[in-house]
Amino acid sequence: MDGDRHAATLLVRRTEKLVAQIVFKMLGNHPDRKDLTQDIYLKTFRYLPRFRFQCKLSTWVAQISYTTCLDHLQKYRLELITISTGDELSLGNTCSQEISGDIPDASQLLSIKERSEILEKLSTTLPPVYRTLITLFHKEELSVEEIRDITGLPVGTVKNYLFRARKVLKESLLNHYSKEDL
Repeated sequence: MDGDRHAATLLVRRTEKLVAQIVFKMLGNHPDRKDLTQDIYLKTFRYLPRFRFQCKLSTWVAQISYTTCLDHLQKYRLELITISTGDELSLGNTCSQEISGDIPDASQLLSIKERSEILEKLSTTLPPVYRTLITLFHKEELSVEEIRDITGLPVGTVKNYLFRARKVLKESLLNHYSKEDL
């Protein structure tokens, strides 16, 4: 960046939400979150001359975020849990769902919000890698290929982990709530 503060500020502003979500989803409410975020941006600026424009800059920053968090987890031996496979649960993002001709009433909107909050709460029980993938896919609406670029995981592994994460969320939902509540 060679001292270009404006460009540095712009880069941080455009990627801070994505970086914060990745760090939070991988570390939870860990006390090192802010320090780790700062480390991510220090690495980003240090390695910026190596950026080759083979992907979006935000994808590259997300990859640095992911690998930095993974290194931190491994360094402090925080457990990354593998969970067995099962049935799929469609989370869906209300923003990307098909819009029908009907305008939802207030109770439907509240129900959508409540479901979203329930899923968010239950996602905190997922292993950090699963939480991150769910966030990147369903909230950030990144493709499996973009997630592969960020995480370095093969496409099949990304799909498998998303499948497993959805299964765990589905089981948690069914254990905590009746089908009528959902």
